[in-house]
Amino acid sequence: MSDSPPGPARPQASSLGDSIVADWDGPGDELPPPDWGRPSGPRRAATVWLFAILISAMAAANVWLAGGLEHEAFLAWATVFTAISFQALPFLVFGVALSAALTAFVPASFYRKVIPRNPMAAVPVAGLSGAVLPGCECASVPIAGGLIKRGIAPAAALTFLLAAPAINPVVLVATAVAFPGRPEVWVARLLASLGAAVVVGWIWARLGKADWLRPPRANHDPDATKAEVFRDSMVHDLIHAGGFLVVGAIAAATLNVAVPREWVNGVGDLPVVGVLVLAALAILLSICSEADAFVAASLNAFSPTAQLAFMVVGPMVDLKLIALQAGTFGWGFVRRFVPLTLAATLVFTFLIGGLLL
Repeated sequence: MSDSPPGPARPQASSLGDSIVADWDGPGDELPPPDWGRPSGPRRAATVWLFAILISAMAAANVWLAGGLEHEAFLAWATVFTAISFQALPFLVFGVALSAALTAFVPASFYRKVIPRNPMAAVPVAGLSGAVLPGCECASVPIAGGLIKRGIAPAAALTFLLAAPAINPVVLVATAVAFPGRPEVWVARLLASLGAAVVVGWIWARLGKADWLRPPRANHDPDATKAEVFRDSMVHDLIHAGGFLVVGAIAAATLNVAVPREWVNGVGDLPVVGVLVLAALAILLSICSEADAFVAASLNAFSPTAQLAFMVVGPMVDLKLIALQAGTFGWGFVRRFVPLTLAATLVFTFLIGGLLL
């Protein structure tokens, strides 16, 4: 019997759900827990089985299709895809590890001391800092994401993202080796790439909006140790960026095989068109910045300015880089940032190429 005073009769439940709630006779008259009826075992087993099925399917497909995958076009596609993926993977791992180290071990106060708070002043500092860190565009994306996580102005982090793969010591030395006896080539590459990166950073600092860029999310528990933060950040970024790298490599390999070489060689004698063609070729081929100078040097049917465009545009705008940027910052960011970067690289290519080459 209840000790509560008598009152008006309780209205009858109006639905089956209400009647179940009213008649529930569990402990404390509480509803079942949220996980009631769900499998209680770990879900990792399902993931392992799915992975095993995928590997088995790939092995079976390799046996069934091995005789039909010997066409020249497919072999060329497989070669380009493998080359892009394996060429970029070490630098991607390096960038992810460095980004995780920045997130875990470097306090935010360090960046506030080194990089000016004013975004307009921070942009050239970030651009020049790209000259001291070896790495390609695959490494620069996770590093830029790590800088934004640590409170650096997005304009400065994006300037570093553009400058680091284009003007670092490894790239400049490779350019000097690819063009022996022509120091004006690596100087032109340095000036054009740095100028484009800084101008893009200034424009973004002036006109960019916060909702254009999806900030990278923290991937760790706030109470985790530094070692746990490093591990969690590296695993998350490597899996996330690695998937988009594969997507970009697939697109680059497909376009590399699909575009006839005759179309490219037929415009080598047209100055402006040649620059645009090699810029487009740099986007499609997605060659790592440490190796693109040797490819540019082999394109001797084109003008020196066109070769410069290949080396300036490629490290800042290519298919795998677009895919990595989309995975890190979102497609809304890519739709605005990529056209701006492409326009700046072409302007500085024509300007510096016309003055030095």
